Amino acid sequence: MQNLYLALVHHPIKNKRGDTVTTSVTNLDIHDIARSCKTFGVKKYFIVTPLKAQHDLVKKILGHWEDDKNGVYNPDRQNALSIATLVDSVEDALASIEEKEGKKPLLAVTGANFESFHGTTNDLKDLMGSNDRPCLLLFGTGWGLHQSVLEKSDFMLDPILGADESGYNHLSVRSAVAIYLDRYTQK
Repeated sequence: MQNLYLALVHHPIKNKRGDTVTTSVTNLDIHDIARSCKTFGVKKYFIVTPLKAQHDLVKKILGHWEDDKNGVYNPDRQNALSIATLVDSVEDALASIEEKEGKKPLLAVTGANFESFHGTTNDLKDLMGSNDRPCLLLFGTGWGLHQSVLEKSDFMLDPILGADESGYNHLSVRSAVAIYLDRYTQK
């Protein structure tokens, strides 16, 4: 797999009225997305929130599995969570990747309600290969990534569309991550 990084963004996010908000971190998202990231070879999973109370929660969850006693009980969970890290902002995640890779990463975004987009996961892999750059793939919470994040993106992945005739399209972020990563690793 190419140098793919992933971030679950809790700020800046839109609420259903389009206001800028910060959403809550959930225990399930931390665990399940880390497991998908580890399974599909993502180099680092960033949890993005600027709130101190949320930092305390994430550190407590990650710290629990770093403990030797808990790691022995469930080494697979400890292994998956070893790639999770907490940052204040998308910019902090980008800076961390650039410092590690020595190259500015591409910023790719996802969203269920995009009206325009650039292409598929294969198109993203081609773009990464042609530029020889790592990529940070962003997933939003709430009602999606705020426009200020979308405007900074280099690539917008097409939404996941289901088979429901009504057009219903409201996957959990955990499900969306797993689907996109599975598509990304296919030939």
